[in-house]
Amino acid sequence: MPDQLLFAMEVFLNGLMAGVLYALVALGFVLIFKASGIFNYAQGVMALFAALTLVGIMEGQVPFSHLINAVFGTEIHHFGWHLPAVAAILLTGVVMVALAWAVNKLIFRHLVGQEPIILFMATIGLAYFMEGLGDIMWGADIKKLDVGLPQGINAWIDETTFNAFGYGFFIDNLDIWATVIAAVLVIALTIFSQYSKQGRALRAVADDHQAALSVGISLNFIWVLVWSIAGFVALVAGIMWGTKSGVQFSLSLIALKALPVLMLGGFTSIPGAIVGGLIIGVGEKLFEFLVGPLVGGATENWFAYVLALLFLVFRPQGLFGERIIERV
Repeated sequence: MPDQLLFAMEVFLNGLMAGVLYALVALGFVLIFKASGIFNYAQGVMALFAALTLVGIMEGQVPFSHLINAVFGTEIHHFGWHLPAVAAILLTGVVMVALAWAVNKLIFRHLVGQEPIILFMATIGLAYFMEGLGDIMWGADIKKLDVGLPQGINAWIDETTFNAFGYGFFIDNLDIWATVIAAVLVIALTIFSQYSKQGRALRAVADDHQAALSVGISLNFIWVLVWSIAGFVALVAGIMWGTKSGVQFSLSLIALKALPVLMLGGFTSIPGAIVGGLIIGVGEKLFEFLVGPLVGGATENWFAYVLALLFLVFRPQGLFGERIIERV
């Protein structure tokens, strides 16, 4: 088998793995948009905040230690203990649920029935607030996150492909785990959305807030629920991205990569978020491999946005989105 074809196969597989990580972030956008019609600009910052909180809890860091030390002249930084990863993840989940409750109570319950642009602007303010809060609570230095997920080359795949093709594929164990976890999340969220009572109520709220209230659906409960789920998805995405590249404030920019995913898959489709992520992941890797050398490289920085622009022109609702028809 030609070497170029083998390289392309390896790039394709790595693109699938990268696409799953993009899709993890896009899932949070889809969930909140389905429940409230809000495009949650803060989803990327939620992933960052969850990862920062997880590292802080695992390392026994004192929240707001820099602020406390500056005000009182102390030198307190750590409690002196470390928590296991599982316990820290559970506590971080509790924090994200508390955050969901606070966001609903303090912000969005006062904006029921408002125009979508007002809700969108509220999420922008929320994003900057959470980014500043994370900085004050845990500090701005780059942190290493290790929850026990295996990393590095998968020896079995490397050996198997070498024996079959004479060339070993480099596939990261972390990417494989991300794929499995994302698949489980998608299946669970699809079942929840389509077949549970809360899932049907979620779709009713998305269609019309006032009508949902009139038939006895608790808008507050649904919004807290969906923001909690989105917070959990952000936690999973934060773990994957933080483990892969370190917990740093540039982590919040992964939300920008989720935008083309949403445009391809559709803002209201959970399976669409996954399919869109896979298309973007594979597309940008193969495009860089095939076309990058001809144009000087760095095509991964703009390929996804050009592809999303084409979709906006020819199929603005995305592959799985619902066509919106307004009659005049």
